[in-house]
Parts: sequence; structure tokens; C-alpha cells
Amino acid sequence: MPKPLIGITTRNGRDRDGHALTALQHSYINAIVQAGGLPVLIPEILTEEDFLDLYSRLTGILFTGGGDISLAYFNGSDHPRIGEVDEARDTTEMTLMRAAVNDGRPILGICRGAQVMNVALGGTLYTHIHDQLKGALDHDYPGDLRRVIVHPVNVDETTHSAEIFGETLLNVNSLHHQGLKDIAPSLRVAGHAPDGLVEVVEIPDHPYAVAVQWHPEWLTDQLPMQRLFRSFVDAAGK
Repeated sequence: MPKPLIGITTRNGRDRDGHALTALQHSYINAIVQAGGLPVLIPEILTEEDFLDLYSRLTGILFTGGGDISLAYFNGSDHPRIGEVDEARDTTEMTLMRAAVNDGRPILGICRGAQVMNVALGGTLYTHIHDQLKGALDHDYPGDLRRVIVHPVNVDETTHSAEIFGETLLNVNSLHHQGLKDIAPSLRVAGHAPDGLVEVVEIPDHPYAVAVQWHPEWLTDQLPMQRLFRSFVDAAGK
């Protein structure tokens, strides 16, 4: 039986000589491979015709972490910490997210991917959590701290996400300065950080659409994170 073909969004960057490149951390690829999927990178420089053609051949899409979403997509407050905005990536991911939601294509969103899901469906973001959410934890642990456990996440036991993780109390890393604020009408909140920040969302009427604010691809030694990737790939194989 062929392995599910999982599209993974990428970022645009430049090498040390200034040449343009398409980049993706191996942690995402490894997590999909370990879960039984076959990863396919989605370059963010394709024309809409080409990335929709590629989309039509995929059985699931993983929306990855990265820079901030342009304020043009939601009613957010400008902030000096907003950075790495990439219009081409925004266009590609917003279009693919809406297509996958409408088509019932399995979706997993990670960090920025959770934010893309919320914004694409009509939600908004804290553009810098520390300044905009009263009593907020420090959610921004960049660099080499990807395997450091920062805080717990409480998952609502009545949600599909709780069934996926097999647990309702998770221990997660945290590498983001933005977060979900007003939740899109079609999303269900499935988990929170101790400060109230939304950390897990899902689409109840969708075959598989789950997004998390942390980075599970760096925590695949944990059984709940293994279950997350495995359930996503399994859904994409159906």
C-alpha cells in the first residue's frame, strides 16, 4: 500500500552567498517519516496554478512554523517585534489552508501553522503576547531550546484532540511571540496554557484538522506527540 503523501510547507531564505533558497528543518521531515508518511516539500515560490496542482496530489498537509503573518490578513495591532513577514508564503499557505478545510483534506498545523488556520478562517492574533495578554507566561524560547519543556497544556477531555493525544495534560516547548487571540467561528478550542493562551484548536466537522501552538516535531520522544503525527498520517492514508 502506498505511503500517504504529506505536503509540508517551507520558508524562503538565503544561503551565505545571498542566493535564494527554500528551507525546512529536518525535524518536520523526520516526524512525518517516523509516522509512516512520505514527505513532499511545498515551495512557497510556486504560482497559484502550480501549488494547487501539487495540492491536488497530496493526501494531507502539514503547516509548519516560521515568521509572522502579514497584518493585511487580520485586524491586528502593529508591533516592533513583528518580523520575517513573507507575502509569498502568506498567500500560498492561506490559499492551501482554505482549500484543505473546504475539501476535507487532513491538516496538521504547528506554531505558525496554528496561527494560519485561525487567521485563514477569520480569527485574529496577539502580535506580541508579552505586551497584549495580561499575566502571560514567557512563550518565546528560541534558538537551541527546542527540546526544553516550558509549560503544561491542558486539553479538554471532550475534544478530538484529547482522543488523539491519549492524555489531557501535556508538557510542551514554546518558541513563539505571537498567539491566537479571537478564535475563528469554525474552530473549537481544545487546549490552553496556564495563562489562558489557546494552544490547541480543531475543526469539529472536519475529518482531521488539528493545530498546536508548540513544536511537537522536537518532542517525538514523548508518546502523545508520536500519537499526534501517527494519527495525522493515518488520517491522510484513508
